Amino acid sequence: MIVCVYVNDLLYIGNNEKLFAQFKQDMFQEFEMTNNGLMSYVLGNQVQQRRDGIYLSQEKYIKELLEKFRMSNYGTVNTLVVTNYKLSREWEGEEVNALQYKSLIESLRYLTITRQNIVYGVSLLSRYMETPRETHWQAGKRILRYVKGSMNLGLRYVYGERFELIGYSDSDLGRDPIERKSTIGYVFFGASTTFSWTSKKKSIVALSSCETEYIALVSTVCDIIWLKNLLDSLKHLQKATTVLVDNMSTIKLAKNPVQHEMSKHINTRFHFIRDHVK
Repeated sequence: MIVCVYVNDLLYIGNNEKLFAQFKQDMFQEFEMTNNGLMSYVLGNQVQQRRDGIYLSQEKYIKELLEKFRMSNYGTVNTLVVTNYKLSREWEGEEVNALQYKSLIESLRYLTITRQNIVYGVSLLSRYMETPRETHWQAGKRILRYVKGSMNLGLRYVYGERFELIGYSDSDLGRDPIERKSTIGYVFFGASTTFSWTSKKKSIVALSSCETEYIALVSTVCDIIWLKNLLDSLKHLQKATTVLVDNMSTIKLAKNPVQHEMSKHINTRFHFIRDHVK
């Protein structure tokens, strides 16, 4: 929220500098405050404010993490997790220090403020915080090696772009080795930059790729409805929102109100999406 205030500051100065100056003067009279100028660093987040937009990154925070976990001299990797690699179960392998593992995961969670590309890996490792094993610890260190090779990445919000909400939805199929539950993920773009994202394991078991993608799509639509209401309150009215899904069966199922073999085992509560598609 602090960042949003500063974003509006720059825009507002261009529109009505006198009114903004009067607002600051009134605030100083009402509260005990100091003027530190434009925000450049807050709570581990670096903020570069320019006339064309704002750039957010956590490069300094990443360097601190590498030093904290003694990874500064390690090489970098190009992938977040090993492809098709399944983590061992909680009771398999050598145990590691649980407090140190939790510290690593919590630190990586904070890093997802500007690095949505690591959300999946962090979400995956968060499932083993109670009884972490050596394989989980090594997977966490791999994420550090990954972000080390891309420390300068961040989020760039450009002024003047048309804000049009668009969503992407995806899911795997029962990759959890114990419960066989699926992990879903979705991300929302406003103009050219992401501003909301998530990755989480669902609480139910899906019976097909169509069903798991359908459930992920429902979760995506629920968040879209909330975001559209929020944007409406901020006077950014949105038209019908496009959601991109990479499963044709799911797309057809969302549009087709007729019950058939593909949907007979899907709970009724997930079919509310059909009304929103209309």
